Amino acid sequence: MTDSTGRRITANINLTLDGRYNGPGGPGDLGAIVAYATTEVARRHLTRIWESATTALLGRLNAEGFMEYWPSVAGDENADPRDRGYAKWLVDVEKVVLSTTLTEAPWDRTRVVNAPAADVAAELKATGAGDVLVNSSASVIKALLSADLLDRLYLMISPEIAGGGQRLFDDGLPASKWTLTHQETGELGEIALVYDRAR
Repeated sequence: MTDSTGRRITANINLTLDGRYNGPGGPGDLGAIVAYATTEVARRHLTRIWESATTALLGRLNAEGFMEYWPSVAGDENADPRDRGYAKWLVDVEKVVLSTTLTEAPWDRTRVVNAPAADVAAELKATGAGDVLVNSSASVIKALLSADLLDRLYLMISPEIAGGGQRLFDDGLPASKWTLTHQETGELGEIALVYDRAR
């Protein structure tokens, strides 16, 4: 999966049909997305995103939310095995958290970096092995799209129009071409998509 030029930088995010990662109520308005997060297609997609990743690159807000929730799932024997698999991966994997306010990492196997996302991603890509996964951190994904540093996009599309909220693909991004390498549609109309950057 990794070529001789180094690691892949991958990103995962859930979007509505109108390209938004939250609704008009702000960052916590996930009603149009959350209803589709535990379907069979979504859970298979969740496994797909981390299987080849050896580093998680996260913004501070996502890191705080994830590390508040997922460690308890890792230890919950009644949780869906796919959720537990992801949770265990997140707890155990190397995490790089981008932050201008944190001075030390409150989680194990984590380092905090106060630097532009593009610089950090480029450095990670040049060292180590396995994919670097930017998981749902929209600000980081946007910065890497702007710098054309993403090699793979994992998208989960909810069949709803939010009508407001923050969009992932802002005007002004550099033009780029992507190759569809996987797609799966669920019973509720949700679609899991994997796109690789065509370079």
